[in-house]
Amino acid sequence: MKKLILFSAAAMMILASCVGNPEGKKAETADSVETTDAVVGAEYTVDAAQSKVEWTGTKVTGQHEGTVAIKSGSIHVDNGVVTGGNFVLDMNSIGSTDLQGEYKDKLDGHLKSDDFFGVETYPEAVFTITGVTPSVDNAGVIQVSGNLTIKDISKNITFDATVDELTDTTVKATADFNIARGDWGVNYEGKQDDLISKEINFNVSLVATK
Repeated sequence: MKKLILFSAAAMMILASCVGNPEGKKAETADSVETTDAVVGAEYTVDAAQSKVEWTGTKVTGQHEGTVAIKSGSIHVDNGVVTGGNFVLDMNSIGSTDLQGEYKDKLDGHLKSDDFFGVETYPEAVFTITGVTPSVDNAGVIQVSGNLTIKDISKNITFDATVDELTDTTVKATADFNIARGDWGVNYEGKQDDLISKEINFNVSLVATK
């Protein structure tokens, strides 16, 4: 019996080592930041229909992709520089795009359950920008820091984003980064023979207008 337990533990460790995280640079993660400074600049309203948040999760046997809808959001710009922003995600909308029929229904339902995002209790996720630093080497690239709140857990993350267009009427920006899901209480490990990666990739495309 003892040998069986040791063998099972060893097998779990081997499988865990085989789970590669999704492609993408992991966002720096720290404690949430309190900010009382008023955001300066003109406000642009996020166009939820034109914007999108795509996610990728990997596991031993492959990966899944999907989307989560932006419920509302805004971006502030002052003298041609992004100065702030706030974005609300509708977690009830989270779903897969690589599956169909009953397989899609099963995965989507599981993602919404307490094993993952517990959307009945936590229907929204929120990202609030706390700092923006323009790159000195790459025009249009900015380093964004902000408080990401999922399941009522807030962490400050930092990642690179690209401002693809900035005019008097429109802002378009993109970002691609990973987060360690366990930092937000998303701890489901997967089936014993099909473990899930510790990180989730988010590919974000924003369009905001005024």
